[in-house]
Amino acid sequence: MQLNFEGKRVVVTGAAQGIGRAIVAAMAEAGARVCALDLDAQGLEAAREAGAERLAVIDLARRADVLDTIGAVGTDWGGVDILVTAAGGVRGQGARPLEAITENDWRVLFEANVDGAFFCAQAVAPLMKAQGQGRIVTISSGAGLRPSLTGIQAYSSAKHALVGLTKQLALELGPHGITVNSIAPGFVLSNPATQRQWEGYGPEGQKRLIETTHMRRLGKPQDIANAVLFLASDAADWITGQILSVDGGRA
Repeated sequence: MQLNFEGKRVVVTGAAQGIGRAIVAAMAEAGARVCALDLDAQGLEAAREAGAERLAVIDLARRADVLDTIGAVGTDWGGVDILVTAAGGVRGQGARPLEAITENDWRVLFEANVDGAFFCAQAVAPLMKAQGQGRIVTISSGAGLRPSLTGIQAYSSAKHALVGLTKQLALELGPHGITVNSIAPGFVLSNPATQRQWEGYGPEGQKRLIETTHMRRLGKPQDIANAVLFLASDAADWITGQILSVDGGRA
Protein backbone atom coordinates (compact mmCIF):
# COMPACT_ATOMS: atom_id res chain seq x y z
CA MET A 1 0.00 0.00 0.00
CA GLN A 2 1.47 3.29 -1.11
CA LEU A 3 0.45 6.42 0.76
CA ASN A 4 0.21 9.36 -1.62
CA PHE A 5 -0.15 12.87 -0.22
CA GLU A 6 0.43 14.73 -3.49
CA GLY A 7 -0.98 18.23 -3.13
CA LYS A 8 -2.35 17.69 0.38
CA ARG A 9 -2.18 20.77 2.60
CA VAL A 10 -0.69 19.87 5.97
CA VAL A 11 -0.05 21.80 9.18
CA VAL A 12 2.41 20.26 11.66
CA THR A 13 3.06 21.73 15.12
CA GLY A 14 6.17 21.03 17.17
CA ALA A 15 7.95 20.85 13.83
CA ALA A 16 11.38 22.15 14.84
CA GLN A 17 12.86 18.90 16.08
CA GLY A 18 12.37 15.25 16.86
CA ILE A 19 9.04 13.66 16.06
CA GLY A 20 7.54 16.82 14.56
CA ARG A 21 10.42 17.32 12.17
CA ALA A 22 10.26 13.66 11.12
CA ILE A 23 6.56 14.10 10.33
CA VAL A 24 7.33 17.17 8.23
CA ALA A 25 9.95 15.22 6.28
CA ALA A 26 7.70 12.20 5.75
CA MET A 27 4.77 14.33 4.57
CA ALA A 28 6.93 16.37 2.23
CA GLU A 29 8.53 13.26 0.78
CA ALA A 30 5.05 11.86 0.12
CA GLY A 31 4.15 14.96 -1.89
CA ALA A 32 2.38 17.17 0.66
CA ARG A 33 2.64 20.92 1.06
CA VAL A 34 3.66 21.40 4.68
CA CYS A 35 3.36 24.39 6.99
CA ALA A 36 5.64 23.93 10.01
CA LEU A 37 4.72 25.63 13.32
CA ASP A 38 6.96 25.96 16.36
CA LEU A 39 8.19 28.44 18.95
CA ASP A 40 11.81 27.65 18.02
CA ALA A 41 12.71 29.88 15.08
CA GLN A 42 16.15 28.36 14.58
CA GLY A 43 14.77 24.83 14.67
CA LEU A 44 12.18 25.73 12.07
CA GLU A 45 14.98 26.32 9.57
CA ALA A 46 15.77 22.62 9.95
CA ALA A 47 12.10 21.92 9.21
CA ARG A 48 12.47 23.92 6.01
CA GLU A 49 15.43 21.75 5.07
CA ALA A 50 13.25 18.72 5.83
CA GLY A 51 10.75 19.89 3.22
CA ALA A 52 8.43 22.45 4.86
CA GLU A 53 7.13 24.97 2.34
CA ARG A 54 5.93 27.44 4.92
CA LEU A 55 7.13 28.31 8.43
CA ALA A 56 5.48 30.12 11.33
CA VAL A 57 7.07 30.97 14.67
CA ILE A 58 4.20 30.82 17.14
CA ASP A 59 3.29 30.30 20.78
CA LEU A 60 0.47 27.77 20.54
CA ALA A 61 -0.83 28.78 23.97
CA ARG A 62 -2.01 32.08 22.42
CA ARG A 63 -5.38 31.25 20.88
CA ALA A 64 -5.72 34.38 18.78
CA ASP A 65 -2.31 33.83 17.20
CA VAL A 66 -3.17 30.21 16.39
CA LEU A 67 -6.46 31.14 14.74
CA ASP A 68 -4.81 33.93 12.73
CA THR A 69 -1.83 31.83 11.62
CA ILE A 70 -3.76 28.75 10.55
CA GLY A 71 -6.51 30.90 9.09
CA ALA A 72 -3.91 32.58 6.87
CA VAL A 73 -2.64 29.19 5.71
CA GLY A 74 -6.18 28.17 4.83
CA THR A 75 -6.74 31.38 2.91
CA ASP A 76 -3.47 31.22 0.98
CA TRP A 77 -3.65 27.51 0.22
CA GLY A 78 -7.40 27.25 -0.24
CA GLY A 79 -7.86 25.02 2.80
CA VAL A 80 -6.13 22.60 5.15
CA ASP A 81 -6.46 18.84 4.68
CA ILE A 82 -4.38 17.50 7.58
CA LEU A 83 -3.44 18.79 11.03
CA VAL A 84 -0.80 17.00 13.10
CA THR A 85 -0.27 18.34 16.63
CA ALA A 86 3.17 17.14 17.67
CA ALA A 87 3.96 20.02 20.03
CA GLY A 88 4.20 19.17 23.72
CA GLY A 89 6.77 17.74 26.08
CA VAL A 90 7.83 18.24 29.69
CA ARG A 91 9.25 21.78 29.35
CA GLY A 92 12.35 20.91 31.35
CA GLN A 93 10.45 19.50 34.30
CA GLY A 94 11.47 16.37 36.18
CA ALA A 95 9.93 14.10 38.77
CA ARG A 96 9.21 15.79 42.11
CA PRO A 97 6.85 15.11 45.03
CA LEU A 98 3.26 16.24 44.59
CA GLU A 99 3.52 18.92 47.27
CA ALA A 100 6.50 20.53 45.51
CA ILE A 101 4.58 21.29 42.30
CA THR A 102 3.69 24.95 41.76
CA GLU A 103 0.62 26.24 39.97
CA ASN A 104 2.80 27.36 37.07
CA ASP A 105 4.46 23.92 36.84
CA TRP A 106 1.01 22.44 36.43
CA ARG A 107 -0.45 24.95 34.02
CA VAL A 108 2.51 25.24 31.66
CA LEU A 109 2.32 21.55 30.78
CA PHE A 110 -1.38 21.79 30.01
CA GLU A 111 -0.67 24.79 27.80
CA ALA A 112 2.04 22.86 25.97
CA ASN A 113 0.25 19.54 25.58
CA VAL A 114 -3.49 20.31 25.50
CA ASP A 115 -4.28 23.98 24.89
CA GLY A 116 -2.31 24.23 21.67
CA ALA A 117 -3.89 21.09 20.21
CA PHE A 118 -7.35 22.39 21.09
CA PHE A 119 -6.75 25.82 19.57
CA CYS A 120 -5.32 24.27 16.39
CA ALA A 121 -8.37 22.02 16.08
CA GLN A 122 -10.59 25.08 16.48
CA ALA A 123 -8.67 26.77 13.67
CA VAL A 124 -8.86 23.92 11.15
CA ALA A 125 -12.40 22.75 11.92
CA PRO A 126 -14.27 25.35 9.82
CA LEU A 127 -11.84 24.84 6.93
CA MET A 128 -12.27 21.07 6.99
CA LYS A 129 -16.05 21.29 7.43
CA ALA A 130 -16.25 23.48 4.34
CA GLN A 131 -14.31 20.82 2.40
CA GLY A 132 -16.40 17.96 3.78
CA GLN A 133 -13.26 16.09 4.82
CA GLY A 134 -10.12 16.32 6.92
CA ARG A 135 -7.66 14.51 9.14
CA ILE A 136 -6.51 15.49 12.62
CA VAL A 137 -3.80 13.44 14.29
CA THR A 138 -2.66 14.31 17.80
CA ILE A 139 0.56 13.04 19.35
CA SER A 140 -0.29 11.90 22.86
CA SER A 141 1.86 9.44 24.80
CA GLY A 142 1.89 6.17 26.64
CA ALA A 143 1.73 8.55 29.61
CA GLY A 144 -1.81 9.37 28.49
CA LEU A 145 -2.86 5.74 28.87
CA ARG A 146 -1.13 4.75 32.10
CA PRO A 147 1.04 6.37 34.80
CA SER A 148 4.04 8.10 33.28
CA LEU A 149 7.59 6.79 33.56
CA THR A 150 8.64 10.43 33.92
CA GLY A 151 6.88 10.69 37.27
CA ILE A 152 5.66 14.16 36.24
CA GLN A 153 2.08 14.54 37.46
CA ALA A 154 1.10 17.37 35.12
CA TYR A 155 2.56 15.65 32.05
CA SER A 156 0.63 12.44 32.58
CA SER A 157 -2.55 14.37 33.38
CA ALA A 158 -2.19 16.56 30.29
CA LYS A 159 -1.62 13.60 28.01
CA HIS A 160 -4.68 11.86 29.46
CA ALA A 161 -6.61 15.06 28.72
CA LEU A 162 -5.31 15.05 25.13
CA VAL A 163 -6.54 11.48 24.69
CA GLY A 164 -9.97 12.56 25.95
CA LEU A 165 -9.97 15.56 23.64
CA THR A 166 -9.12 13.35 20.67
CA LYS A 167 -12.07 11.06 21.34
CA GLN A 168 -14.47 13.95 21.92
CA LEU A 169 -13.46 15.73 18.71
CA ALA A 170 -13.85 12.49 16.76
CA LEU A 171 -17.48 12.31 17.92
CA GLU A 172 -18.17 15.93 17.06
CA LEU A 173 -16.38 16.15 13.73
CA GLY A 174 -17.11 12.70 12.30
CA PRO A 175 -20.39 13.73 10.66
CA HIS A 176 -18.41 16.33 8.67
CA GLY A 177 -16.06 13.73 7.17
CA ILE A 178 -13.24 14.60 9.58
CA THR A 179 -11.36 11.84 11.38
CA VAL A 180 -9.54 12.52 14.66
CA ASN A 181 -7.03 9.99 15.98
CA SER A 182 -3.97 9.95 18.20
CA ILE A 183 -0.56 8.30 18.23
CA ALA A 184 0.67 7.31 21.70
CA PRO A 185 4.45 6.87 21.40
CA GLY A 186 6.52 4.85 23.77
CA PHE A 187 10.01 6.06 24.64
CA VAL A 188 11.43 7.79 21.57
CA LEU A 189 14.93 9.23 21.77
CA SER A 190 14.20 12.29 19.67
CA ASN A 191 15.43 15.54 21.24
CA PRO A 192 17.55 16.97 24.08
CA ALA A 193 14.74 16.54 26.61
CA THR A 194 14.31 12.82 25.92
CA GLN A 195 18.10 12.42 25.87
CA ARG A 196 18.28 13.92 29.38
CA GLN A 197 15.44 11.69 30.51
CA TRP A 198 17.18 8.63 29.11
CA GLU A 199 20.43 9.52 30.85
CA GLY A 200 18.51 10.13 34.08
CA TYR A 201 17.31 6.53 34.15
CA GLY A 202 20.90 5.35 34.64
CA PRO A 203 22.25 2.00 33.39
CA GLU A 204 19.81 -0.12 35.41
CA GLY A 205 16.77 1.93 34.45
CA GLN A 206 17.77 1.92 30.79
CA LYS A 207 18.24 -1.85 30.86
CA ARG A 208 14.83 -2.33 32.51
CA LEU A 209 13.10 -0.13 29.95
CA ILE A 210 14.60 -2.04 27.03
CA GLU A 211 13.81 -5.42 28.59
CA THR A 212 10.15 -4.48 29.10
CA THR A 213 9.79 -3.45 25.45
CA HIS A 214 8.88 -6.40 23.21
CA MET A 215 11.02 -5.15 20.32
CA ARG A 216 14.02 -4.60 22.65
CA ARG A 217 14.82 -1.14 21.29
CA LEU A 218 13.90 2.48 21.75
CA GLY A 219 11.63 4.21 19.29
CA LYS A 220 12.79 6.45 16.46
CA PRO A 221 11.02 9.58 15.22
CA GLN A 222 10.45 7.83 11.89
CA ASP A 223 8.45 5.10 13.67
CA ILE A 224 5.95 7.73 14.77
CA ALA A 225 5.94 9.54 11.43
CA ASN A 226 5.08 6.28 9.64
CA ALA A 227 2.05 5.78 11.88
CA VAL A 228 0.93 9.38 11.37
CA LEU A 229 1.06 8.96 7.61
CA PHE A 230 -1.23 5.94 7.82
CA LEU A 231 -3.84 7.65 10.01
CA ALA A 232 -3.73 10.76 7.81
CA SER A 233 -4.13 8.76 4.60
CA ASP A 234 -7.18 7.71 2.59
CA ALA A 235 -6.50 4.15 3.79
CA ALA A 236 -7.69 5.21 7.28
CA ASP A 237 -10.94 6.75 6.07
CA TRP A 238 -13.12 4.73 8.49
CA ILE A 239 -10.84 4.97 11.52
CA THR A 240 -11.59 7.68 14.05
CA GLY A 241 -11.51 8.23 17.80
CA GLN A 242 -8.67 5.73 18.14
CA ILE A 243 -5.45 5.88 20.14
CA LEU A 244 -2.69 3.91 18.41
CA SER A 245 0.14 2.86 20.71
CA VAL A 246 3.43 2.92 18.81
CA ASP A 247 5.73 1.73 21.53
CA GLY A 248 7.48 -1.45 20.44
CA GLY A 249 5.19 -3.43 22.72
CA ARG A 250 5.06 -3.17 26.49
CA ALA A 251 5.56 -6.09 28.85
